[in-house]
Amino acid sequence: MTEKRAGLVTMGGNPVTLIGKEIKVGDKAPDFTVLKNNLQEYSLKDAGDSIKIVSVVPSLDTGVCEFQTIRFNEEAAELGDVVILTISVDLPFAQKRFCTSNDIDKVIVLSDHRDLSFGMNYGFVIEELRLLSRGIVILDKNNLVQYVEYVKEVGEHPNYDKAIEEVKKLM
Repeated sequence: MTEKRAGLVTMGGNPVTLIGKEIKVGDKAPDFTVLKNNLQEYSLKDAGDSIKIVSVVPSLDTGVCEFQTIRFNEEAAELGDVVILTISVDLPFAQKRFCTSNDIDKVIVLSDHRDLSFGMNYGFVIEELRLLSRGIVILDKNNLVQYVEYVKEVGEHPNYDKAIEEVKKLM
């Protein structure tokens, strides 16, 4: 049975239902399989034993998602050995175009369009739209969840400063 959480998040002020297992601080991060923009599979183990920021966005072709991805790409230069993953359900081809157009070269942009593996394992799937809700998950070197933000209104920005602060505590 799929876990459902209604009303935790809104989109345009209207409540939506998140499905999948809600991830919490202290949890062991579940594995997932998504696609890189060359259609090769990518899973959590591919990120190695670095600290990880998982930036979750509904679609790179929206203003807030674009800003979020560019912001983390810029932050990457200051964070050293931190792996930053941006995950959406955009097709890998669209992600590749977006990365090329926006000089995204420090963030690994991944697609969960095929199986919603990440979205279901981390509780970010918006049932009504088959998109991922906006949020941030930070994992330590042992893949333990150290920070989670499910952004309450999908069209709003996550707390970038708080996420970066949490990462710096782990360094």
